[in-house]
Order: sequence, then structure tokens, then C-alpha cells
Amino acid sequence: MGTLNSKQEKIFQIGWSIFFILVTCIAMVPILRVVAISFSSKSSITAGAVSIWPVGFNTEAYIRAFKTGSFVRAFGYSVVLMLGSTAINLIMTVLTAYPLSKKNLIGGSLIMTLFVLTMYLHPGTIPEYLNVRDFKLIDSVWALIIPGALSAYNMIIMCNGFKGIDEAIYDAARIDGCSEFMTLTRIALPLVYPTLATLGLFYAVGRWNGISDVLYYINSSELYTVQMVLKQYIEAINVTVEEGLQTNLVAENIKAASIVISMLPMLIVYPFVQKFFTKGIMVGAVKG
Repeated sequence: MGTLNSKQEKIFQIGWSIFFILVTCIAMVPILRVVAISFSSKSSITAGAVSIWPVGFNTEAYIRAFKTGSFVRAFGYSVVLMLGSTAINLIMTVLTAYPLSKKNLIGGSLIMTLFVLTMYLHPGTIPEYLNVRDFKLIDSVWALIIPGALSAYNMIIMCNGFKGIDEAIYDAARIDGCSEFMTLTRIALPLVYPTLATLGLFYAVGRWNGISDVLYYINSSELYTVQMVLKQYIEAINVTVEEGLQTNLVAENIKAASIVISMLPMLIVYPFVQKFFTKGIMVGAVKG
């Protein structure tokens, strides 16, 4: 009976592995096509000969993208914004989740209920805009940071991560004379590091890909993120007839190259953080 179950489990695992490999391959097709177009020659693109592999290798689109001052500036600005925003998000999340994880916190249940309600009672775009406007944050970098400084969902995950720490560890820290801040920074945070890393990536990806708040709150082009500049590129970029004769470029080259460049930070960071995904979510999961 045990052998039969073992065989069934192996067949089940192999079947699901094949399924997920197929899904991954299908999901990779659009990305590979964009990369292929960015490195392909003008004649190959216009002839429709490019699929998921570059035809007539060409790097002029990347040279053109990096020579475009607005794109390079927006890229650097977006990296700084992402790092700063993620740091603030994590600080707010930790400082909110840690006290709420304490059973003896007066009013803790009520405060947690209010946070949960924000997940279901979203005010909508117009009230959010009016709120940001009344605080005089329109056309300010703070409009891209403060409104989303704390995610209730991520805070609950972090809170459950703190709750998963054995109470005896907290008691030992108190006996040793640790303050609550020292207990948080030296005891609790190292124990929930996988959760912290996972939520940090969630916040970073959300900020890097975010464009709706830029559309709503930002009027100055100096504060446009790389996603906003990329949107403008896709909508308006063109290659003049003279430039087309002198170079090996079409508009599709530059659009594809810009998209690939905008994906690079997440592609670089993800391999270093993905190992924390399963462990981080499980640490922050609800304990039975």
C-alpha cells in the first residue's frame, strides 16, 4: 500500500512539474519575443521574421535608448525612488506589525480590525486624489511614497511572523534587560528575515511597476518614473526617414530595448530573493 501511494505521489509530482514547466515556457514567450526584437535588425523586423530569437543581431536600439537623456534620468530616479520607498514601507510595516503582534497590547484587536477594513473598504481614486491634493502633495515625490507607505496585507503577514516567535525568546530578552526596541532589532527581526526579504521584494516590485499614481499625481516630467517614460515611448516614439536610412533601427527596436532595460532591476534582484519566498510566507502564515 505504501509503495502504491509512493508511486501515485511520484506520478502526481511529475505531472504537476510538467504542467508548470509548460506554463512557464508559455509565459516566457512574450518576454523572449521582446528581447529578440530589441536585438534584431530592421529588415528582419519589417519582414516579420523575428519570433523568440534575434535575427540579424543589432545593438543600436540599446545605444539609442541609453543616449536618450530622459530615459536614463528616469531610470536612475526610479531606482532611487524604489529603494527609498521600499525602505519606508518596511519600516512602517515592522513598526506597525511588531506591537500588534503582542497579545497584551491594549486595543490591539480593534486596531487590527481597522487595518483589515481598509483592505475591503477602498475609498476609490477620486477621494484618494482629493486627499493627496489637500495635503499639498501633488507634483511631489512624496505623493508616490506616502499614500502607499503601508500595505495592510503585508503588515498582517509580518505580524503573524512575529507571532510565530516563541514567547520564551521574548521573555529571555526581557530578563537580559533588553528594551522593546532592542528586542525588535536584535531578536525578532533576525528571526523573521525571510519574511522581511519577501515583503521587501513585494514592495520594490510594486513601486517599480507602479504607474497609476504617477499619472494621477505627477505633472512635472522631472518626476516621471521609468514606467511613465516607457509609456510615452511606446505611444509616441518614431524613427525619421533620414535616421532610418542611416541606421539599422525601426521604432519597434527602441520600444523593445526600453522595455528590456526597464525589466533589468527586477531580473537582477529576483534570483537573490526568490529563495526566501516559500520560507518567508510560511513564517508569516497563520499558525494553527
